[in-house]
Amino acid sequence: MKQQLQDVIAYLQTLQDGICTALVEVDGKETFVEDSWVRPDGGGGRSRILRNGAVFEQAGVNFSHVHGDKLPPSATNHRPDLAGGSFEAVGVSLVLHPHNPHVPASHMNVRFFIASKEGVDPVWWFGGGFDLTPTIPYDEDCLHWHQTAHKACEVLGNDSYARYKQWCDEYFYIKHRNETRGVGGLFFDDLNTPDFDQCFAFQQSVGNAFLDAYLPIVEKRAALEFREQQKQFQLYRRGRYVEYNLVYDRGTLFGLQSGGRIESILMSLPPLVRWQYDYQAADEEEARLAEYLRPRDWLNQT
Repeated sequence: MKQQLQDVIAYLQTLQDGICTALVEVDGKETFVEDSWVRPDGGGGRSRILRNGAVFEQAGVNFSHVHGDKLPPSATNHRPDLAGGSFEAVGVSLVLHPHNPHVPASHMNVRFFIASKEGVDPVWWFGGGFDLTPTIPYDEDCLHWHQTAHKACEVLGNDSYARYKQWCDEYFYIKHRNETRGVGGLFFDDLNTPDFDQCFAFQQSVGNAFLDAYLPIVEKRAALEFREQQKQFQLYRRGRYVEYNLVYDRGTLFGLQSGGRIESILMSLPPLVRWQYDYQAADEEEARLAEYLRPRDWLNQT
């Protein structure tokens, strides 16, 4: 398993480099600042943050490789037989918060786990996915996003897109608001069949598809003019993003419970955000967003 782990690490570091290079190019103003760190309990990573760019208010692209003697509860809720075992986890996670409310925020994560416990054979699995969170949604952007996600799933075939699209809709669901975080995408976890090679190929397909899914939307929307009210609505909607990440997100909980680096874990939070008591939509455009915050069959809608 050591060689397979090294192959995953090499891919993920290359993925981080490629995504950062592409985002710097499309932003055209700022570059990423890298912050390498060491986890006292084992492992470390390299966090990269771009702030106050021409396109991105904040963009974070993190690589981490951590290990420890005890899996945190967030990683064993679905595998109680591994509770108390050791672990090794490697992944790339990114969150992008653009200036322009016409450009959606986005998240992507791809990760690999190995868990070991005395008396139990070592267990490995892949997880990850990506999702899109618009403030001002455009049907053609949402369709392009899901078409790219569907293509990324072809390596697994069968019903993998439908299954992981549904899982994404269910996972990125804000229960206390009765709405999805955005227009979905893909989410998968515990992937270890049919074999390592095909699972790893799928992880690479998802990771490599992110820029194909996101950059055409950025390039189409980043130069559009916007009103101050639209910016304020974006800041208000970012509050939902914060609520989800701090209340429900498994990756955030894993990082906090495993003693991870706080700055890297919370880089997913937007730099500016606002809440307003009993907010009501100011116009039809704002009210229209609610229609997108529920699962939809993007590939087959008329």
